[in-house]
Amino acid sequence: MRTRTTDDRDRATELRHAIDRTGYYPEVVADGVAAAVAGEQVVSFFVHHEPTFERDEVRRHLSVVVLTPSRLVLAHTDEHPGDDLLPEPYTSTSTEAVSLSAVKSVVVTRNIANPTSGPSRPAEVVMTIGWGGVARIDLEPAGCADPECEADHGYTGVLSSDDFSLRVSAAADGADAVHGLLSFAESLSAATHA
Repeated sequence: MRTRTTDDRDRATELRHAIDRTGYYPEVVADGVAAAVAGEQVVSFFVHHEPTFERDEVRRHLSVVVLTPSRLVLAHTDEHPGDDLLPEPYTSTSTEAVSLSAVKSVVVTRNIANPTSGPSRPAEVVMTIGWGGVARIDLEPAGCADPECEADHGYTGVLSSDDFSLRVSAAADGADAVHGLLSFAESLSAATHA
């Protein structure tokens, strides 16, 4: 779950080791990530293995985010039980490569426990990246200040871009994962400033 460095070394080998350490279909994941990175230098990365619970089963999900000199690469691998089309259990890997010039925002939320006791490491970090690929609109009925008014004022809302969001916590993922995500976010933020 390592990320950022300040030198110019290619981190592709470290990325592969991080994928291998998860034990989650490493050949499948590494193949998908390598195809999306397409031979570019790996500047920074973050690997996040997340189990999810579906009825009586545990399903696993792996997210890999990679920063290259020109792109942000995201890869997601999920496992699935057999179905009508594929009777055997299978994985699906989706990748997306986004030009760094297209990244509009890198939002980092740090949750610090007991802040009155002085500086401490974040207990949880959420990184949200927006590039305009997905927009969310939150609508609610509009109103006016008159409590007696029964007129239809339409709707009001907020349009926000949050194409990718990742949350890690020290309790669930470990302090190193929190630090790793912060480091990746710092590297991405530095690479996207104009």
